[in-house]
Amino acid sequence: MKKLNVTIQRFDPKKDQQPHVESYTVEVNEGARVLHALHAIHDDIDSTLSYRYCCGSGQCGSCAVRVDGEPVLACMREATDGITIAPLNLPIKKDLIVDLIPKIEVIASLIPAPDHDPRLPTKAQIDEIKPLRDCIECLACVSVCPAMDVTNFLGPTAMRQEMRLALDPRDTGNRVPDAVRDGLFTCTSCQACFATCPKKIKIPAKAIEKLRALANTQGFTLPRHLEVAALIEKTGRSVPRTSESFLEKMGEIIEPHGTVKTTVGFFIGCMYNFRQQQSALDAMEVLRRNGIRIIIPKEQVCCGSPLIRTGQLAIIETLKRRNIDAFRFRGIDTVMTMCAGCGSTLKHDYVTPFTVMDINEVLTRFGIEPPARLPVKATYHDPCHLMRGQEIKEEPRQLIRQVVELVEMPAICCGSGGGVKSGMPDEAAALGQRRGDEIRKTGVDIVITSCPFCEYHIASHTIKPVKNVMTVLLEGYREKDRQERKAESS
Repeated sequence: MKKLNVTIQRFDPKKDQQPHVESYTVEVNEGARVLHALHAIHDDIDSTLSYRYCCGSGQCGSCAVRVDGEPVLACMREATDGITIAPLNLPIKKDLIVDLIPKIEVIASLIPAPDHDPRLPTKAQIDEIKPLRDCIECLACVSVCPAMDVTNFLGPTAMRQEMRLALDPRDTGNRVPDAVRDGLFTCTSCQACFATCPKKIKIPAKAIEKLRALANTQGFTLPRHLEVAALIEKTGRSVPRTSESFLEKMGEIIEPHGTVKTTVGFFIGCMYNFRQQQSALDAMEVLRRNGIRIIIPKEQVCCGSPLIRTGQLAIIETLKRRNIDAFRFRGIDTVMTMCAGCGSTLKHDYVTPFTVMDINEVLTRFGIEPPARLPVKATYHDPCHLMRGQEIKEEPRQLIRQVVELVEMPAICCGSGGGVKSGMPDEAAALGQRRGDEIRKTGVDIVITSCPFCEYHIASHTIKPVKNVMTVLLEGYREKDRQERKAESS
């Protein structure tokens, strides 16, 4: 047996003006789940505590709550000392019980064919449906969806069901117009739904992107997304040319200062090639200083992420082949990305003969020369396609903490992904403002991130300077050089 201190958010709308927390000390068995701790509190301390549960084995979804801010199934998460338990971010009925019915009622139902017209799915169709049918309607995904906070989006659970029915020959409805009506193009591809799903259903990749591809065949693609696709097909880039590109400025091989630790191929991405060039140029200096030889194939083109996310797949295989060949023909074993979206796309949407690593991974793996400390307080914005798309969270923080004081803030989507900034600018602005509000609360001097889209978008929603991780490292190195020159001259 072990004793646990547990804090629970309590709220009874009939009596309370606002939620409050209460703390309990309970005794449970080793390995007890959060649900067991709730049982112990209810049975031995406070019988007024309200919460849901049913199967106790992760199959019904009834006991979904937030533990230390993260949506989980209470029956599956181990109870640990000091945890805080709160309801999902949905309307509260009492304590840990939230109102699920409004969100479940809008989930589509199968429209069957007449009895005389049997339509049984094939083995291939069943296999395609399988990744989508494990949903237990816990609504954890709905509780973390940023688009639902600022738009009329029905949410990831509803989109998952629309795609599941679209794949089922027994359903006679046309699910694409319904999905478009219900907010299909408002998803930012932030992956929060997938990250929090207890069944690990890949809703963005397996449902939303595939629904958008179907929408494209039926003429529902947003006009701005069509313009981006036309630009990529014409120029190989998703960003219009306004000046000399990064690829044109740089040589194909950049040698490091001193001993070579490793060689990487650099996949630049469209934003760093044209719009956020200085961040990429700063990165080259940081890499050179840390013994990284860089090869930059000039034939590389857009990775295709803007097309994949918006369901426009006609030229995707051509883009993939050109990019893979650009690095494969040079015998490159490791391709490094700076753009979070490009990195996630190369890792998950491509089948490559080389390893793909984010620049933060490269530098933390091979180690960096210690920079000088700067008298600066900074906060870090986690790019969705880096933190959830590539599971890279600690590496940039390891680098940042060597230069500045880091103040954490909630990891929420800034609104720049999934084609939302171009296709749904009002939604992107609303999410950007929410990000700006969190930045303001930190009281920091600068904002640091590691994605060109996040850099560009967040800069419009905060008065604080927004800098790339590599730029901050380079500033630390320049300060170190300044200090050394001063010491030598004194």
